[in-house]
Amino acid sequence: MIYIHFIINPISGNGKHNLTASLLRNFFPRSEFTIAVDYTKYKQHAIALTKYAANKGPDIIVACGGDGTINEVASSLVGTSIKLGIVPVGSGNGLASNLNIPKNLDKALKIIRKGHSNPIDVGQINDKYFFSNMGIGVDAMIIKKYEQSGKRTLSAYVKAALASGFNFKSTNTKMVFNDKVLNVNPFMLFVSNSNEMGYNMTLTPKASLSDGWLDLVVVTEISTIDKLKLGYAVLRNKIEYFNKAQHDLIQNLKIEMPDKIFTDAQIDGEHHNLKTNIIEVSIIQKGLNVVMEQ
Repeated sequence: MIYIHFIINPISGNGKHNLTASLLRNFFPRSEFTIAVDYTKYKQHAIALTKYAANKGPDIIVACGGDGTINEVASSLVGTSIKLGIVPVGSGNGLASNLNIPKNLDKALKIIRKGHSNPIDVGQINDKYFFSNMGIGVDAMIIKKYEQSGKRTLSAYVKAALASGFNFKSTNTKMVFNDKVLNVNPFMLFVSNSNEMGYNMTLTPKASLSDGWLDLVVVTEISTIDKLKLGYAVLRNKIEYFNKAQHDLIQNLKIEMPDKIFTDAQIDGEHHNLKTNIIEVSIIQKGLNVVMEQ
């Protein structure tokens, strides 16, 4: 008997996904599967629900939501034998897209039912994990404004991006990676484990979830015209043609911002205020087993 525990964010995708416990129990025959279902009620609730579910010994814990919900569930499964399942019913769905997990509910659930899994790498920023990407530059401000708008739509994201592009102020930053030491004022400082951010946009089209490397993108402080060019390149997934973006493959990165006390960051598309000005980024190779199509 296969035990699958579902954790559903009922407001993901503006709450239009119609994913219910009765639907799931009809999809997974009682003769083969034991099903349990929990619903999140607030931000970070999925962390507590996942830890509680993990103690019951499930084969798979399925995150049903967007990248934020997936991050909360997955973070509690890193280094365990429990498989992560994903049903993408959020807005951006960047990680699911990279894993070729469809938004179609029936197709996504069929992948869960088959139960095939592969390991993926996991990014770590201080004491938190990321599975898709993280950033402490303009993208952190974009996510903060995006969340404040209360709307999970592409148009809301674009509005937040435009406002942030003109308001973001870079700060003196020391970066240590690959035996290099750089002192820069980054407009963008972005680290990715996957090849998509969400909404079919990417800053790292060649990134792989299982190559043992993280992709670093740094853009130092640029003019207003260059900011518009960068935004256009991102929207068209052509950042490799923006010649002021520096790309590196890394496994470890240390960041120090002496002029700051706290640091705004986006982690898998969620805003976090880190109570430090020193950040360490690293990779845990094959740190998580994810249910996906073979």
